[in-house]
Amino acid sequence: MVLNVGILVSGRGSNMQAIIEANREGRLGVDKIVVLSDNPDAPALDKANALGVEAIYIPVKSNGAKLTPEEEDMFVKELKDRDVGLVCLAGFMRIISHGILREYEGRIINIHPSLLPSFRGLNVHERVLEYGCRYTGCTVHFVTADVDAGPIILQACVPVRQDDTPETLAERVLREEHRIYPMSVRLFSEGRLSIEGRRVIIEGWEDYE
Repeated sequence: MVLNVGILVSGRGSNMQAIIEANREGRLGVDKIVVLSDNPDAPALDKANALGVEAIYIPVKSNGAKLTPEEEDMFVKELKDRDVGLVCLAGFMRIISHGILREYEGRIINIHPSLLPSFRGLNVHERVLEYGCRYTGCTVHFVTADVDAGPIILQACVPVRQDDTPETLAERVLREEHRIYPMSVRLFSEGRLSIEGRRVIIEGWEDYE
């Protein structure tokens, strides 16, 4: 299966970098990667260029959480022009609700820094500590119209220490994000994922456990 991947970013792009480097090492089976950003100052754009990956800024005027349909169409055009088959959200600080979701339904995945369905949304690590959770983690899931609510692909668990701060907890969770996000891309590229209701069935999952 030949697969081109589009990675949407807004910030530093650490998960983007993990995916690109895993593919360079031959672990993902992805043909080409393109990086798109709604932020002209995103460090991820320079990181992608340094790694030899095409990086494009999409000029948007929206200041809110959602892009306009017209702005989403600009992303869709760039993705389709490059025959992208999988879209990965990697710190993309916009809600997908229009053309991107319609065009790539079942082919958009996201990483979230909690064990979904707990702690959807923002300020996750602060809320985990506030609630006194003993464990947290991260989740790769398919993207749907409901934010952070799509079918779960992979999760990783991280113990919460009594002396944790949001920053120290985020650092440990991020290490797990960098592990399971590329693995999820690989599972997709190998055609091992199928969605049944709210569940994602992984063919041959015993090979990864």
